[in-house]
Amino acid sequence: MAESSTVNGGSTVEECQDMIRRSLRTPMVKFLKEHLEKSGCRIGDNFIKAIHCDKKVSGGYVRGHGIIVCSNYMNIQDEVNQVVIHELIHAYDDCRAANLDWVNCAHHACSEIRAGHLSGDCHYKRELLRGYLKIRGHEQECVRRRVMKSMAGNPYCSETASKDAMEAVWDICYNDTKPFDRAP
Repeated sequence: MAESSTVNGGSTVEECQDMIRRSLRTPMVKFLKEHLEKSGCRIGDNFIKAIHCDKKVSGGYVRGHGIIVCSNYMNIQDEVNQVVIHELIHAYDDCRAANLDWVNCAHHACSEIRAGHLSGDCHYKRELLRGYLKIRGHEQECVRRRVMKSMAGNPYCSETASKDAMEAVWDICYNDTKPFDRAP
């Protein structure tokens, strides 16, 4: 689940669907979709869709259903691109790991670490816009913060279990950059 950072009215489902269509033409999204397909996971035309969300999240990935982008929390193209990229990394993880169990705190934490690290969610400019001014070490701190925020939505993982799981898998998952050769 991607953390929502802005509201300001958001966009309509139709406007958001248009932004999703534009995001599908970006190099990073094309790359991730191509690697999902290479891993044996077909992505249909309706795999990524805009909806109006009640929960304060920007989007999510649901096994067997695809990716949702919460239109009411999307204001600009860059936000939609980020959600699509973040959730495509979850979809890729789900595809390549035959035994990924989203109720297992370590499995969930690992995918959140990877999505936070590889999607650009924690680029220093984004962090600056969120009001985080730390220059050194900001990226890992941001990934940790966002993993904990996403894990809070998992009813099977308490805050302590989430933190313990994140710490236990951190090195392996942070350094796993597949399908990229290195972190983008």
